[in-house]
Amino acid sequence: MSEFHLYMAQRLSALVMAPFVIVHIGVMIYAIQGGLSAAEILGRTQGSAFWFAFYGLFVVAVSIHAAIGLRTILGEWAGLRGGARDAVSAVIGLGLLALGAQAVWAVTA
Repeated sequence: MSEFHLYMAQRLSALVMAPFVIVHIGVMIYAIQGGLSAAEILGRTQGSAFWFAFYGLFVVAVSIHAAIGLRTILGEWAGLRGGARDAVSAVIGLGLLALGAQAVWAVTA
C-alpha cells in the first residue's frame, strides 16, 4: 500500500471509531451511574447480536488505526524501514485484532 493509502485508511478508521468511542463511553457512564454490576452488564450483552457487531466493528477499526499509527512511530523512533517496519506493525495489528476478537466473544457469546 502506498503512503497515501495508509494515510487515508488511518483517517477513515478514525472516522469510524469516533461514534463507537462516544457510544462506548456513554454506555459505561450509564452503567456506572446506574449501579450495574459486572454480572448485570454481561447479562445484558451476552447473546446480543447488536453488541457483537458493535464491538466487533470497533475492534477492527482500532486494529487498523493502531497498526498504521505504530508503523509511523516505528519508522520515526525505532528507525525501522521497509519490510521490517511493515511486518512488525502488521503483527501488532493482527495481535490487537485477535485479542479484541477474544474480548468481544467473551462479552457477547
